[in-house]
Amino acid sequence: MSDIKKEEEKGLNFIEEIIEADLAAGKYNSIITRFPPEPNGYLHIGHASSICLNFGLTLKYPGYTNLRFDDTNPVTEDTEYVESIKEDIKWLGFTWKNELYASDYFDQLYTFAIKLINKGLAYVDDSTSEEIAAMKGTTTQPGVNSPYRDRSVEENLELFARMKAGEFPDGSRTLRAKIDMAHPNMIMRDPVLYRIKHAHHHRTGDAWCIYPMYDFAHGQSDSIEEVTHSLCTMEFVPHRELYDWCIEKLEIYPSHQYEFARRNLNYTVTSKRKLLQLVNEKHVTGWDDPRMPTISGLRRRGYTPFSIRDFCDRIGIAKRENMIDVSLLEFCVREDLNKSALRRMVVFDPLKVILTNYPEGQEELLQSEDNPEAETITHRDIPFCRELYIEREDFMEVPPKKFFRLAPGQMVRLKSAYIIRCDEVVKNDAGTITELHCSYIPESKSGSDTSGINVKGTLHWVSAKHAVSAEVRLYDRLFRVEDPSSEEGDFKSYINPDSLQVIDHVYAEPALLKSSFDERYQFLRKGYFCLDKDTSEEKLVFNRTVTLKDAWAKEQKKG
Repeated sequence: MSDIKKEEEKGLNFIEEIIEADLAAGKYNSIITRFPPEPNGYLHIGHASSICLNFGLTLKYPGYTNLRFDDTNPVTEDTEYVESIKEDIKWLGFTWKNELYASDYFDQLYTFAIKLINKGLAYVDDSTSEEIAAMKGTTTQPGVNSPYRDRSVEENLELFARMKAGEFPDGSRTLRAKIDMAHPNMIMRDPVLYRIKHAHHHRTGDAWCIYPMYDFAHGQSDSIEEVTHSLCTMEFVPHRELYDWCIEKLEIYPSHQYEFARRNLNYTVTSKRKLLQLVNEKHVTGWDDPRMPTISGLRRRGYTPFSIRDFCDRIGIAKRENMIDVSLLEFCVREDLNKSALRRMVVFDPLKVILTNYPEGQEELLQSEDNPEAETITHRDIPFCRELYIEREDFMEVPPKKFFRLAPGQMVRLKSAYIIRCDEVVKNDAGTITELHCSYIPESKSGSDTSGINVKGTLHWVSAKHAVSAEVRLYDRLFRVEDPSSEEGDFKSYINPDSLQVIDHVYAEPALLKSSFDERYQFLRKGYFCLDKDTSEEKLVFNRTVTLKDAWAKEQKKG
């Protein structure tokens, strides 16, 4: 089925309905959207939904998307975050038309503020932030006017110019809109438009010591760029009235804000403040720790751009918030990797097998498919010799019924190789099994089997002589409760102690020596893996992206 056909069957989301109506009515010939992150942290899976929405709309309809950094708070912002955000968007497969910054508009925003002052619609307030908060009133009680509300236009212009000149300390004055202190929408009760912050800005340096508030920079930046559909999450619904008020009073291009619901992911947190805590307090190794819900963390863990875009498409866009099961994200990456991941054999807990009837010193190269699900089937060579490793769990000395793996007197097939039979179990003085003596059936070679023997079990293996050592990191969910942010006490107390298991010495087939960072692998019967950036010439390091099946759901049912 074509992608277009799928889209038709799925129907339009409410934002697409609005856009199609606007285009049909001739309101716009093309649309402009923007993705406006604040560069104060790394993007996470929640941002991915907004990225896919904004950029996806201008792939579907005529128009383009701007990347605009909301860099109006110099205290928390950093160039590192700017670069990581750009890298994440590109990695997801999207391209912006213009790279813009709210700081590009500082002069223009200042001019807009002057215009409001001249219209008698803004004033300089000497009140502290605590006093302003107390003046606001409550949802049931109107606020009270500031004693500075009726300053003259001339006095406000002079004080605002002095604020800009750096004459006043942080927090001593603000510029507020003059709207209505009894307004039913609390945000409209003379909101702060500018505050004083003597802080170095990552782009403008020390040129400014007054900075616009988000509510003043956001709508005006949209208007300057002539954004047609400004898409925000639902918490900005109350802010839309101020967004529209500023545009109306400034008499500028009428951008319009539309809101959609967040999609929260269970067993994780996406608050930047909480993610920063996890990083700073060393609960994780960094923003790109593979347990983090950041895009860089998901990338390092082995998620593909397609799997994340597919996930965002499946959860859709709606007006009501809900909790999305992380199993859906894992399902999306399994679906993608099943079609693309190269199959490799890796033994985690080795048990040596000696093929007593295989000639000593003899070696051969066997062929195995790289991926039986791929459109084009390719093969690789796997060395085979007298001594092999299998998984210890694949052998039982006293097996239960329907145990189809290796046991005394029982036969199994070695993947892409031969059928073998266990003849003898060798133990050390402590009674631990150290090796198995087996015989192989020469006529049972995969692809040319003439033995006539049918076996029910197939095991993965590696040649002991040719095995490559590697480290594997088995990642699981970072939290052990579904919604750590809603639980009592410190959210960090719900961190899953088993979220990372490191096996520092596994045996891998030698094809993995040619691993690359852009390839994904299915370790047979173990899960999907990718090469980690900690890999060196001395050691290969692999991260588990996801298990082959939803093991977590199985464990929850047990509990």
